[in-house]
Formats: sequence, structure tokens, C-alpha cells
Amino acid sequence: MIVVDANVIAYALIQGDKTGVARSLRSHDPDWRVPRLWRYEFANILATFLLTKGLAPDPATRILQEALATFSGAEEDPDPADALSLAASHRITAYDAQYMALAKHLKVRLVTEDTGLQRAFRGIAVSMQSFLGLSA
Repeated sequence: MIVVDANVIAYALIQGDKTGVARSLRSHDPDWRVPRLWRYEFANILATFLLTKGLAPDPATRILQEALATFSGAEEDPDPADALSLAASHRITAYDAQYMALAKHLKVRLVTEDTGLQRAFRGIAVSMQSFLGLSA
């Protein structure tokens, strides 16, 4: 079991340069957990792709539906006070703190490509490649 952030889900579902490693991560550990916040962050990623990357509305909607079908059952919200405490003590966004608080609560790693989180939470927040034991 691992916690993943919305970007990792995007890498797995939206074809790009990190799709292969994201799908390898899913094969290696298919038990992905997410706070409910992931839905809104993922929708924002898709909206950005619609506006800047030429993704058409129909494929974006299909990707969103696939993501919701796949990850809705994996949602667990951390204690809001724990997330707020982490945000304040580590100077991270309240959004990022949701993922980190969930990982700490579940006593698992947070897999993220956010290098700021990786630095702030060494050994707990790790990249996809690091989790898989691959060189960067």
C-alpha cells in the first residue's frame, strides 16, 4: 500500500514521458490510497491539459471517468488537524499536507514527483523511480 498524489495518477492515465514508470508503479504496488482532495486536483490537471496541451473535451471526460472509477474506492481522508499541523510545521500547502498526513496515518510512503515534498519528508515522500529502485 502507498499513498500517491494526483500527479502520479495523471502520469498513469494521461500518455506522456512518465506514463511507463507510473504504470510500472501501479503493477508493483496496486494498492494506491488517496485523500478525497485528489479528485479536484486531478480535474484541475485535466483542465490545464484542455487549455494548454490540446487535450479534447471527450478524451478528458473519459480519463476523468476512468480515474474516478479506479480510485474512488481508495479514498481515505486524514485528520484535518494533522494535515494543518504538517502544513504549518513544514511550510507546505494544505493540499500537499493532505497526502502527507494520510501517508503518516497509514504508515506508508507517499509517492510523488514533487521534489519539495521529497526534500521535506525524506524517506517518506519518494519519487516513482526511487520507490521502484530505478536510477533517475
